[in-house]
Amino acid sequence: MAIFSVYVINKAGGLIYQYDNYVPRTEVEKTFSFPLDIVLKIHDDKVVVSFGQRDGIRVGHAVLSINGVDVNGKNTAEGKEILEYLKDASNYPVSIRFGRARLSSNEKLMLASMFHSLFAIGSQLSPEAGSSGIEMLETDMFKLHCFQTLTGKPNLCELFDQNLKSALEIAEKAGTFGPGS
Repeated sequence: MAIFSVYVINKAGGLIYQYDNYVPRTEVEKTFSFPLDIVLKIHDDKVVVSFGQRDGIRVGHAVLSINGVDVNGKNTAEGKEILEYLKDASNYPVSIRFGRARLSSNEKLMLASMFHSLFAIGSQLSPEAGSSGIEMLETDMFKLHCFQTLTGKPNLCELFDQNLKSALEIAEKAGTFGPGS
């Protein structure tokens, strides 16, 4: 399993460093005729599928491009609203590429804060006295590992960023993170 992201959270739950080490792989492109047989809605300034899961297109997938041109949030490259563009029958047939949208900065902050809250709750609810909290959270798609520094806060600088990227590249080349890790 590859390393997708690295988050560094301080003791108060604030995100102090984040690095993405992946390119979303789940992308599906399909040509549609009018009317569109899936339901789209705007969520967090992105146009996402809210109903009509089919052909690899899943609920929650965002519109990434229309007719081969990347979209900007809820607007086409020309600045038109995507939902209005797709209501116009003269724009069909239309090719739409769907996939997992990257998290916004605000979503990353919320994710870090939420994980910190779960970590704190896990530490307090543990039957073991002095529990260190969540060490790993496992799903069928990924494993989330939680490592704590001895000092509580690493020295964040350009050197940290460079060393992190080097370590990720070495780990991927060496296959350190294989299945089940």
